[in-house]
Amino acid sequence: MDQVSDVLWMLAGPQGGGINSAAEAFAKALSRGGYRIFTGIEYHSNIMGEHSYYMVRISDKQKRNLSERVHVLVSLDEESILGNHHNEWPSHHGHLKEMVPGGVVIYDGALKMDLSGKRQDLKYIPVPFDDILRKVLVEAGRGAEFNSLRVMTNSVAGGASAAALGLDLGIYMESFRGGTGRRAALAELNGQAAKGGYDFVMEALGGAPAFNLVKVDRPAKAPLLLRGVHACALAKLKAGLGFQSYYPISPATDENVYLEANARAQDLVVVQVEDEVSAINMAVGAAHGGKRSSTSTSGPGLSLMCEGFGFASLTEAPGPVLFLWSRGGPSTGLPTRSEQSDLTFALQPGHGDFGHIVVAPGDIQDTVEDSYESFNWADRYQMPVIVMLDKKIQSGYQTVDDLGFDKLPPIDRGKLFEPNGDYLRYKLTDDGLSPRAIPGQEGGIFWVTTDEHDQRGHITEAADNRIAQMNKRMGKLDLAAREIPAARKITKYGPADAEITIVGWGTTKGSISDAIDVINAEGGPKMNFLQVRLMRPFPVAEVTAELTKAKTTILVEENYNGQLGDLIRSQTGITVDKRVVKFDGRPFSEEELIDGIKTALSSSETRIPVSHLLP
Repeated sequence: MDQVSDVLWMLAGPQGGGINSAAEAFAKALSRGGYRIFTGIEYHSNIMGEHSYYMVRISDKQKRNLSERVHVLVSLDEESILGNHHNEWPSHHGHLKEMVPGGVVIYDGALKMDLSGKRQDLKYIPVPFDDILRKVLVEAGRGAEFNSLRVMTNSVAGGASAAALGLDLGIYMESFRGGTGRRAALAELNGQAAKGGYDFVMEALGGAPAFNLVKVDRPAKAPLLLRGVHACALAKLKAGLGFQSYYPISPATDENVYLEANARAQDLVVVQVEDEVSAINMAVGAAHGGKRSSTSTSGPGLSLMCEGFGFASLTEAPGPVLFLWSRGGPSTGLPTRSEQSDLTFALQPGHGDFGHIVVAPGDIQDTVEDSYESFNWADRYQMPVIVMLDKKIQSGYQTVDDLGFDKLPPIDRGKLFEPNGDYLRYKLTDDGLSPRAIPGQEGGIFWVTTDEHDQRGHITEAADNRIAQMNKRMGKLDLAAREIPAARKITKYGPADAEITIVGWGTTKGSISDAIDVINAEGGPKMNFLQVRLMRPFPVAEVTAELTKAKTTILVEENYNGQLGDLIRSQTGITVDKRVVKFDGRPFSEEELIDGIKTALSSSETRIPVSHLLP
C-alpha cells in the first residue's frame, strides 16, 4: 500500500458531546509524535445539541490551511453522516461527499442506519463504543463506574482512528501518560479503551489499515501546539500588558479568559465589565494612567466602542490596543463563524477624522509580532491601535516550533515627560509627538477632555488651535508610515517573476500560500502572493510597486464585497482585476480557493463567489 503524507481526520457529532476535548487530545498526541498539525472547528452559536465537527489535518510537512478531502470520519450521531434533511431548511447535508474514495466512516454501532444507498466506495464501520469500554471496565473490576467514565469512549474512537489511518497506536497511547491525579489514575484504562477500538477496526478492515500514514521521527523536543488566542495573549504579556478589560463575546472571549486565568501570576489586571462602553473607556483610562492596556471584542462590541475609541485618539492616549476578533455580521450575524467583513469598519470606527493604526496578522507568527509591536506603536505614536484577527485563527490549533520572542524589538514606551518647567501635554512639536506624563508625576499636571483642546488640555474652539491640533494628530499617521518597517506592512511570497499576483490579508494567508503552491506545482501560470498586513496607514508605495509588476491581479477575501480591493483602489487608484470572495461564514478550504482562482483565470466574470457547502 502506498504511503500517504497528508490526511484529514474529522470528528463530528452533537454540540456539547465532548468533541473538542477528544479531537484536541488526538491532535496533541500526533503533534508530540512528530506530525505537523493544523486544525479547525465549526459549531453553532447555541450551547448544546446542534451539529458540530472538528477537523485535524495531519502531515509530515507544515500545512497552513484545511482541506475538504476527509480520509477518516468519526461520527457520533446520524446527522453527521446523513445531514439534517428533516428540517424545513437543512443547514448541512452530511459529510459523506467530502470523503476521499476508500475513506473510512467510523460511527457508533448503537446507531441503526441504513447506508446501502450511500456511497459504496467508502468503508462503513459501526463500532460498539459503549460495549468496548464496558468490557475494559469490567476486566479492570470497575464495571459499576461505566456511567461516570463513559467519556472514555473518546479513547475508543481515537484508537479506532489510529487503526484506519495506519498510525502507530503507541503514539496515541502516549497521550494518556505523564498526567497527574485523576488523569494519571485513568491512563491505563484509557490505553486499554484505545486498544479495544484499534483492534476492533483493524479486524473490520481485514487486518490492514485503510491508509498507510507516512512514518515520522519523534522530535527530541516536542513542538508547540497552540491556538491564535494563546499566541496573542502570550505576546501581549511579553509586551508588558498591565490592564485588560472585556465584555464576553465570541470569538473574543477565549483570549480574555486565558489572560484572566494567568492574571495573578503575570501581575495583570483583567476586568470583566458590564458592557463594551465600559470596556473601552476603562482601557482608555488605564492607558492614560501609564499602563499598557487593551480590550478584546468582536464586531458588535466594536459598534458600542466607537465613542470611546474616538476619545482615545482625540486625547492622544498611548492606546489602548483593541483586538478585534471578527465574525460574520451584521448585527448578531454568525456569532461562531469566521468572516473578514469588518475591515472597512475598523478603518473608521467612529465619527470625525482621527488617527489610529490598523494591522492584520495572517498566522500565528504574525500574531505574535503584531500583537507585541502594537503596544510599541500605541506608546510611540500616542494613538489607539486595532489588531484584526478572526475566529479561524482563534479556534484552530497548529504546530509551531518557535514563537520567536527572541527576535522581537525592545519595548518602546515613547516620549515620556521629564520635569523641566511648565508642562504642556499637547505641545506642538516638529514630529507631532508630545512627551506624556503619568498621573501623579511631579510637575506633570494636564487636562483630558473629549472636546477639542489647547496645548495644556483646556477646552477651546479657536479656529487656529483646531487646525494646529488636527494637523498634529493626523500628522502622526504620516510619521508612522515612514517609521514602521516594510516587513510589517506587506509580505511577498512566491516567484518574483510571476505573471499573476494573488492579493489577500489576514488569515487567508495560509489558504492562499497552500493554494498557489499546489497550482504552481501543477505547471500552470506562475503565481505569487502579496499579503497586505498594515491597513492604516496604508502602504501606498509598497502596494503600488508590487501590483504594477503583475500581468493579472486576483483578490481573495472572506467577505461579500472584497473590502481590501476597495481600499487598494481608493489609496492607489489600482483596480484589482478579479475578486474571489467567500462569505458563508467558513474559511476557504484548499480546494475551494484553488477552484476559485482557476475560475477567475478562465472566466470573464470579475467577481467569483465560492462555497463548496452548497448542496
